[in-house]
Amino acid sequence: MPETFNAFVVNKDDSGFNAGVQQLTLADLPDGDITVRVQYSSVNFKDGLACLPESPVVTSYPMVPGIDLAGTVVKSSNPRFSEGQEVLAIGQALGIAQFGGYAEYARLSSDWVEPLPEGLTLREAMALGTAGFTAGLAIQRLEDNGLQPGDGPVLVTGATGGVGSVAVNMLAGRGYEVAASTGKSSEHEYLQSLGASKILSREDVSGASDSPLEAELWAGAVDPVGADTTAYLLRTTRYGGSVATCGLTGGFAIATTVLPFILRGVNLLGIDSVQCPASLRAKVWRRLGSDLKPSALADSITNEIGLEEIPSVAGPILGGAVKGRTLVRI
Repeated sequence: MPETFNAFVVNKDDSGFNAGVQQLTLADLPDGDITVRVQYSSVNFKDGLACLPESPVVTSYPMVPGIDLAGTVVKSSNPRFSEGQEVLAIGQALGIAQFGGYAEYARLSSDWVEPLPEGLTLREAMALGTAGFTAGLAIQRLEDNGLQPGDGPVLVTGATGGVGSVAVNMLAGRGYEVAASTGKSSEHEYLQSLGASKILSREDVSGASDSPLEAELWAGAVDPVGADTTAYLLRTTRYGGSVATCGLTGGFAIATTVLPFILRGVNLLGIDSVQCPASLRAKVWRRLGSDLKPSALADSITNEIGLEEIPSVAGPILGGAVKGRTLVRI
């Protein structure tokens, strides 16, 4: 391992806020029983938040953002992992309270680490990353609650984003009838290429309504948007259907009633990829390398950047201006 290595660091002190590529040493890394030579990370919504001067997610400075990473073990004191083994990690405190994936080396707890699943390369693992895992976890929870192909259309909101675009392709690959909503009228062809059979506008799924219940349209939904869109889904999901809510790009307040729950038996499923139990996390990653692996995984990488280009993407991802997945090549 080298004396120094490159890392993208955000810092805030008496002189102000700064963000950029710096040289770190191995001694700068936090405690942990496994050290990884990072090869890929990605840019997620939370990474964009971590790069704000007044970040609502970073708990201490300096910080290396990057809430996911994939690479090769270079040192381990845990017998479950050996030097040269390919691994990945997402969520937990990465990039928020502990140095994350935007560095050539990362040291972390082996409890946070997964062996690279069969069926995925390191690059593919981060083409999925936190967003792809979240989409896979949402589908797992929907199916655990009874959703099956043939039950009817499943709506994916925010469908051109990281979670949404992967969810569309995963669901289509599983044989579901997929509807997709987007605020980008120019991306209908892109969504159709991922497997969406019906496209709705953002306005179609976010308008206010005086009615607590509307026509039963959806057998289930994957919702990275939140706010008015979640309220729409609750009042239009079919009897016994489920809405997997996994984001807040549209806001976090929901104006709804208890009627969808007590008259239609609708389930609102909270999707948390950060503290997901280890057994469920491992199960979802195995599926991401097999039956949930998106057919258009390579095409989902719409941007591939280096460490120095992170600021150019961190801002736009917060405004919903980034399509697909942005891979960070370390």
